Amino acid sequence: MATSITEIFEPEVLQPVESPCIDLCTLDDDDICVGCFRSIDEICAWAGAADEQRRLILQAAAGRRGGNGRRE
Repeated sequence: MATSITEIFEPEVLQPVESPCIDLCTLDDDDICVGCFRSIDEICAWAGAADEQRRLILQAAAGRRGGNGRRE
């Protein structure tokens, strides 16, 4: 199977990081969204954040979620 020159030399293009919002926007007593597990500060910063920062926010939210999609 032949490989094109652009496949060899083009850098990998990462997909833009999409918002984890599931339209269940309610904050708990610690100002963490019960839907996406982002803090209020992370939610406010999201629109202006670069993809690398968004990935860090998602990683922090996943830690709060415990990795299983449910608050522990």
